[in-house]
Amino acid sequence: MSHALSVKDLTCRYNGQAVLKNLSLPVEDNEIVCLLGASGCGKTTLLKAIAGLLPLESGTMHIHGRTIADDSTWLPPEKRNIGMIFQDYALFPHLTVAQNIAFGLRDWDKSRVEQKIQQMLELVHLNGLDDRYPHQLSGGQQQRVAIARALACEPDLILLDEPFSNIDTQVRHGMIKDIRAIFKKQGVTAIFVTHSREEAFAFADRMAVMNNGVIEQFGTATELYYRPSSRFVAEFLGSSSYLPAQIQQGSLTTPLGEVNLSAEHAYDDKSQVEWLLRPQNLSVQPDSEGQGVIAEQQFMGDSCRYTVELEGHRLVVNSNLLLKIGEKVAVMVEPHEPVLFAATA
Repeated sequence: MSHALSVKDLTCRYNGQAVLKNLSLPVEDNEIVCLLGASGCGKTTLLKAIAGLLPLESGTMHIHGRTIADDSTWLPPEKRNIGMIFQDYALFPHLTVAQNIAFGLRDWDKSRVEQKIQQMLELVHLNGLDDRYPHQLSGGQQQRVAIARALACEPDLILLDEPFSNIDTQVRHGMIKDIRAIFKKQGVTAIFVTHSREEAFAFADRMAVMNNGVIEQFGTATELYYRPSSRFVAEFLGSSSYLPAQIQQGSLTTPLGEVNLSAEHAYDDKSQVEWLLRPQNLSVQPDSEGQGVIAEQQFMGDSCRYTVELEGHRLVVNSNLLLKIGEKVAVMVEPHEPVLFAATA
């Protein structure tokens, strides 16, 4: 069974430099995949290559088994049946909402076009706004028009470039939830680019964390957050602390005591490792005899984030307790399967 999109061994160059390096990405039907990474990592280049806006040096791309690019094939963008949604919406200011939605339907008969416009307006909750112009709409409404226009053409794949960056923070969460629901209702396969892990967590089914032209890790948000394959992925997806440790006959010897290990780890007995700790992996309690000291405090609204000094190491901990800088605390480990990396020199 073919993937909705299959990218294999893709390499792209720009000004002689490899921007994408032997990259592969499988996307399933009705799946929303996020390309997540910092500026310059190659995520927008990959999106443009899929759209047909950039040439390949090598590699293949297929949509539902149909070749769109390989050594002998290069379909232009208009032949790929791909919808695009841009950061700035790219609506035509001189066209109404209805005319924008119908822009790609020129070969359809009039009654079918009208039916599709009304269907799209209802889908994106813009009923009654068909005669308005883009400047008469809010940013969120303009984004909905852009989505309706992309869906109206019934594409095999939709590509979104930073689709939520121009939406006000206070309405962004609701917009992400609504658009995800629309895509799922319509059975849409989509790839979107963002540098925001919060957007990726909320919108995507799976995420590809990119770094320097390669995909460091591909999987669900929980897989990548709790089982990162590299320090880069761990640190990009959230606050990370590390403690030195040694493997000792099925357990981990650490400054916080002995920690049990499962049989599944890649290190030999006596190996020196670094133990990844997320803020929720730890808890603290005031303790005048404790080995930790509160060094920093950040109020988060529903909790506080503390930086704890422990034997020369700094640990990030979330807590509902109100603690003071300089206060001594006991640091406890919450039950979890430890994630280990090779010790750095």
